[in-house]
Amino acid sequence: MIRTGVQQMARGLCQIMRREISKGNFNNNIRQQMTPRGTLQFPWSSINSVRTMAVLPWPFAFQPRDFSLPNTSWGSDMRRLYEHYNSQCEVETDDGEKKWGVWRRLPSYNRSLKYATGGVYLSKIIQSKARLFTRNIREQGAAFEYVVFVNKQEQKCVCVFQAGHLLEGPPGHVHGGAIATMIDTVTGTHATYLSGPVMTANLNINYRSPIPLGSTVLLTCSLDKKEGRKTFVSCQVTNTDSSKLHTEATGLFLSITMGHLLGG
Repeated sequence: MIRTGVQQMARGLCQIMRREISKGNFNNNIRQQMTPRGTLQFPWSSINSVRTMAVLPWPFAFQPRDFSLPNTSWGSDMRRLYEHYNSQCEVETDDGEKKWGVWRRLPSYNRSLKYATGGVYLSKIIQSKARLFTRNIREQGAAFEYVVFVNKQEQKCVCVFQAGHLLEGPPGHVHGGAIATMIDTVTGTHATYLSGPVMTANLNINYRSPIPLGSTVLLTCSLDKKEGRKTFVSCQVTNTDSSKLHTEATGLFLSITMGHLLGG
């Protein structure tokens, strides 16, 4: 009976969305999300909270806080790498116009589902009080500080990650579980960006050397292959100049539908 009720609510949500589209509200909302330069901002941040929403171009009702922007807790290495990749997100043409570069920064929020069109209703179905734990820290810099950039042309993804004091495992070093969390987050983000909504099926991690607590590392992901619903990616965690390998991993992700998310 519970599943039937959830399915009925999901169908009701779809009807609401179709009605909004027919009224033209959907397109109007999209136009409101245009930047001054006329480039559409898609809510890629949903990848980090509900991956199934990541590839849906649903505009936010209002702009929530973006946790992937610099804050006072970021160290010099974190800021330097952020500026390095962020400067390649937008380039200037010969005639002075701005256009997308090869990299794209992905915003990240505590929970972005409720900010999408119809998301308030869907959020009530899918644990409305749930929070993305990597972004659920009141104290800046205390745990997971990270920003993700994707390069669709090269099918690559990088994450600049600074580990806070709450992530301690071995004395003075980052807990292996925190490293695994970041690897799953970044590889899943990359797979979602390339293949649409996915869920983790398998993750193999080899720890090579410990990461000092409070340091900044770089997670670099690349696509290995795609087979039907399966997306295979690999990831390396290195120091900021990529001269030292801390961790390496491979992941398998399966494409899913809304039915999978709702338990259908």
